[in-house]
Amino acid sequence: MTRTPEDLRYTEEHEWVRRTGPTAVRVGITDYAQSQLGDVVFVQLPDVDKDVTTGESIAEVESTKSVSDIYAPLSGKVVAVNEDLVQAPETLNTDPYDAGWLFELAFDEEAALDSALGELLDAAGYQGVIGG
Repeated sequence: MTRTPEDLRYTEEHEWVRRTGPTAVRVGITDYAQSQLGDVVFVQLPDVDKDVTTGESIAEVESTKSVSDIYAPLSGKVVAVNEDLVQAPETLNTDPYDAGWLFELAFDEEAALDSALGELLDAAGYQGVIGG
């Protein structure tokens, strides 16, 4: 069964978003996404300090089955990337919600982040997308 933690927000493109501070979030791919991909063999991460726009393709995950784009779930600035994935991309398969995070985004205003998060799916909404 696919894990869908209740404390996260989700996109229909199978990214999860976890608030890590008043104006910051951490982003990764869902358990469902990694299970559909199969064995992940390569991850291309976005550049730190890059400004991104919601829906923009900013990273790639390559598996034994395919190459998948990762889209920015929110507009913000990339402030950190998970460099550990470069050496151990399989972490996306084994721990997609913790050690397998992809990047962090920062926002200028807490209220803007609150509003943007409110537009993402909650766990029940995401379960509806994946048929769970």
